[in-house]
Amino acid sequence: MQNKLSKSLLILALLVSSTVFAADSFESSYRLARSPLIMPNEIKALVKHPSDDVREALAQNRKLKSAALLMLAADPSERVRIAVATNLSTDTKTFMTLAVDINKSVKSVVARFEYVPVEALAVLAQDKSAEIRLEVARNLNTSVSLLKTLLSDSDPEVQAIAAHSLERMENEANSADSIKQDQNYLE
Repeated sequence: MQNKLSKSLLILALLVSSTVFAADSFESSYRLARSPLIMPNEIKALVKHPSDDVREALAQNRKLKSAALLMLAADPSERVRIAVATNLSTDTKTFMTLAVDINKSVKSVVARFEYVPVEALAVLAQDKSAEIRLEVARNLNTSVSLLKTLLSDSDPEVQAIAAHSLERMENEANSADSIKQDQNYLE
């Protein structure tokens, strides 16, 4: 009986210590993923980390190079891909990958992101989902030519938002011209 109790206590002690070790390992991996001092070999290891939380933290790290962000743009976790989409270090090639993502939520974040390149917006403006095209029409970085294209979209709401965005751009341009004229007058 005492032998069984000893074995049970030993098993319990091993379980507790492995749980503590796993928690410490997760915490250190998470901190490392967020560190601006992360090294390339550490990035390589963390890109394949089993925890979505660690990979998401890594994808948010603005010190990552294009190659790592491109790898994370293909991550199975939607959260990780969204983190890549909102990382200010993400380059055009990676945005182009995210613009054709299978997940609508990821494409929606890309379409709404303030710093998305116009090339990615052009791809998203052709998306089969009217919701995605609507986000493109709302994005302040969408070009005049792309907005004019969206004026003839199959969805009336996309057309209306594109028209509204064009009107806003025209009003802003007129306002800037007016300010410039006022400044010239004062000189």
